[in-house]
Amino acid sequence: MVAVAAGAAWAAVAGADCEAMNMCKHWLIYMAIGGGVSAAQAADFTDTAQVISATPIYRQVVEPRQECWTETATPSKTQERSYGGAVIGGVAGAILGNQVSNGRGRDVATALGAATGAIVGDRIDNSKQAAAPQQVQRCRQIDTHRQEVSGYNLVYRYNERDITATLPYHPGNTVTVGVGVIGAAR
Repeated sequence: MVAVAAGAAWAAVAGADCEAMNMCKHWLIYMAIGGGVSAAQAADFTDTAQVISATPIYRQVVEPRQECWTETATPSKTQERSYGGAVIGGVAGAILGNQVSNGRGRDVATALGAATGAIVGDRIDNSKQAAAPQQVQRCRQIDTHRQEVSGYNLVYRYNERDITATLPYHPGNTVTVGVGVIGAAR
């Protein structure tokens, strides 16, 4: 059973108009969520009212979580081509070719040494080993959406009137209402 000091029930007992009924409804909501005084302090007496319906109120809840995994990645460094090795190799090859031969064959040996030295020097200079594959951790955030009940829209019947209220929990089949007198005699 839910202990609710029902201001709306007061209005029903006192036969209040719609404006007072609306004010009582707000008071009922305030009391239902725990604000104010207890039903025993606020009401002259308590009574039981039948719950007609209790409809859940849903709210969307977003729960972020991080998903991580490890993958193998090869760094892709594109280096500029260097011509220093080819130049140095060509010069060294020309010198060697020039030393090896004499006469008319010397020019051919020098040219052949320069060409071979340029090719070898270029390959040595630009053959830097490709970076080794590495294990890399990658992560991303994933938002999980779910609905949860945040309260209940309640309709209960008291004194042959249907009264609405909002409660943070399911009330069951009946609610306890606090009944009091409005506008005491002066």
